[in-house]
Amino acid sequence: MRRVLCEGERLGLRDVTEADVAALHAVYGDPAATQHLPFTPRDLHEVTALVRQAMEAACAEPRRLYVLAVIDAERRDVIGVARLRIEADHPHSAEIGFGLHPGQWGRGIGTDLVRLLLKFGFKQLGLHRVWGARSPDNLPAQLAMLTAGMVEEGRIRHHLHTPHGWRDSIVHSALEDEWTER
Repeated sequence: MRRVLCEGERLGLRDVTEADVAALHAVYGDPAATQHLPFTPRDLHEVTALVRQAMEAACAEPRRLYVLAVIDAERRDVIGVARLRIEADHPHSAEIGFGLHPGQWGRGIGTDLVRLLLKFGFKQLGLHRVWGARSPDNLPAQLAMLTAGMVEEGRIRHHLHTPHGWRDSIVHSALEDEWTER
């Protein structure tokens, strides 16, 4: 198993561990942090199970799922979670997703996180395409992805069923040959 370590100026990414459960619960269990996600806030037991599943996925060969702790580079604490899932039928393409603790919002951390995920995907994994889907109402995610260099591709209608009903998704992507590390 290859351990993930990817560092940027303000953030780092590494594989999640059981020691991260409480910090990840602060994101997955927060109603504000999950308002644009297709599930209700998770309890501690559910987050523990998610971390265990992520640790099992880290041992898979070939590895297709990366669930990563987002680390504040200065304080070294976990401030969020990021996912990168390589598509089974298209192994040069991956979907990203991310969530940050609400205390981190409004500081450009989301943009830095998307840039770091793109760097990880293109430089460390050798991907050709990285994409992500967001809620149409999630304007901070839109700004983060666009500022990081992703292109808005379009809308998938009634893409996800959420606790509040069907939700559209807006898809953004970046291509390896168009991406420049900033």
